Amino acid sequence: MWGRLPTFFCSWANPRQHVNPNLESVVVQELDALGYELVELVQRGTRSRPLVEVRMDRRDGQAITVDDCARASRAIEARLENESLVAERYVLEVSSPGVERPIRNAAEWRRFVGKWASVNSPALSGRVEAEIVGLEEESGAETVVLRDGKGVERRVPLAEVKDARLAFHW
Repeated sequence: MWGRLPTFFCSWANPRQHVNPNLESVVVQELDALGYELVELVQRGTRSRPLVEVRMDRRDGQAITVDDCARASRAIEARLENESLVAERYVLEVSSPGVERPIRNAAEWRRFVGKWASVNSPALSGRVEAEIVGLEEESGAETVVLRDGKGVERRVPLAEVKDARLAFHW
């Protein structure tokens, strides 16, 4: 007989945990002092071995370099060692936001006009990939203008965008 088959347990829970606001404050302060901005902060891993992922961008619009990541990593590590915001054996990963970076605010929607994005919104009935045409303001509300692959334009209130990231096309 073959014996017993192994048992696998799968967890479909979101691996992202709630980020400690004090940790976020420290990361933002250190990046700000170096001329960078926080794009994304993710805290996951285990209680005894937490993983802190920092995605940052340069304020001057230049590309993030390895030296930028090293400089930011050293500054953040120095603060984390003096404050007990994470367990002693933490892992810190500092990087650029990547080609599929999140789009978080109106300024970034304007910055990425002409680029393709993957946008999740109830106004779009889910996730849609489209070109960012612009951002309009009507009666104090901002609306994202998108154009799909067939050339059809759609308008989505910025407040109804649940998640958006730049979309990389090969």
